[in-house]
Amino acid sequence: MTKKLRQKEGEIAIYDEAIIFKRGDVWQFRLWLENERKYVRLSLKTTKESLAIEKAQKQFVTIKAQLGAGKTYYSLTAKAGVEMYLEYRKGHIGRETTKGIVKGRYGTIKTHLEHWLDYIGRDVKLKELERLDCIDYSVEREKPNSKRPISLSTIVNEQSTINGMMKWLHSRGETYISAFEFETISKKNKTEEDIRRSSFTDQEVRDITVLIPNYIREAKKDMTNLANRAKVLAGYYLLIASISGLRTGEQKQLKWKDIKFEQIKKNKIKIDVVNITVRKETSKVRKARDFFVRDKEYFDDLFNLTTPTHITKPYANNFVFSYDGKTVVSQRAILYHFHKILKEAEVSYKGRELVPYSFRHYFITHRIKSGLSYKDIADMCGTSTTQIEKTYYHIDRDIKITQALADYIVSDEGIIVPQ
Repeated sequence: MTKKLRQKEGEIAIYDEAIIFKRGDVWQFRLWLENERKYVRLSLKTTKESLAIEKAQKQFVTIKAQLGAGKTYYSLTAKAGVEMYLEYRKGHIGRETTKGIVKGRYGTIKTHLEHWLDYIGRDVKLKELERLDCIDYSVEREKPNSKRPISLSTIVNEQSTINGMMKWLHSRGETYISAFEFETISKKNKTEEDIRRSSFTDQEVRDITVLIPNYIREAKKDMTNLANRAKVLAGYYLLIASISGLRTGEQKQLKWKDIKFEQIKKNKIKIDVVNITVRKETSKVRKARDFFVRDKEYFDDLFNLTTPTHITKPYANNFVFSYDGKTVVSQRAILYHFHKILKEAEVSYKGRELVPYSFRHYFITHRIKSGLSYKDIADMCGTSTTQIEKTYYHIDRDIKITQALADYIVSDEGIIVPQ
């Protein structure tokens, strides 16, 4: 039985069951739900009467359709919705399916949704959300903070994660919308600047890799100390990141069985190399790959520090960046020592987006400049040639300009003239 509608002065009836009224200058919507013994109360987010009536009628029809399908209106909070979705995604960790994810990816999804909760509010009702409620998400996330700038590619990835969750919640009747409309980010133009600011120079990488062995020298003398272990593992993590171009999740899940020490001959010279295998289940693209890098003894040193030399085979399944083989060095420890190392190496990071992942950008950039084909680089890094071209095209352009001006010099007047 529908509760008798009672109108007060200034209230407008909507289909004889709901009303709209003003609170301040903004129109509000109210509808009694007999089965749930509660009112639906929500803001229509407009000061215009005609628009308020139109929005209220749409809201009324949507609610009635939802109830007619046997679903309840009273919804989860945004926080509860995130928790439900994360529980669902947790079940995909390690699965050999298209939806399968690695543990590191799950952590990324969780972080993305925490940022969304900070923006939207933890107690907001999911069924009160509208498509344009996140239109300024990128603007809010780009605001300066005390830690470091947020990269535009990170914001794009966060938006994708958020809408992935919304689609899932909508399919279960927990929301009235299946996705938010976000302000468009011009990814091609901004990613170029993004990559420039989030990569290292050759000199910076030299300075960092020279400094790290000194930075961890004292800590290596007492690996029974937990703080020393974290410092040493973080140091080797960053050194190996600089020569491998691995993604964060791929690198942290490396096991000793994925590492092979080999020696190859080139022009009659013997060169020590390391063959790295990225397993399908740890790859972001769910595709196995292996590649070679020059052996700078980083893996060898780390193996001797964390693995008894008289017993090697039982340690094949142990994680590389772990002292006990089971507990991988935390991202928090890596970031802590990363920033300390940048400071000691006098690497300027003001206005830049330098993170450990910046070594991957450097790795790819360095190999483009070395003349490797996009296909060879894509194969090494587990990505596509299209992605390499789209993200790093400006580097190739810089090389071509340098080649074009190879026979020219700049005069004292600033004019480019032939040599």
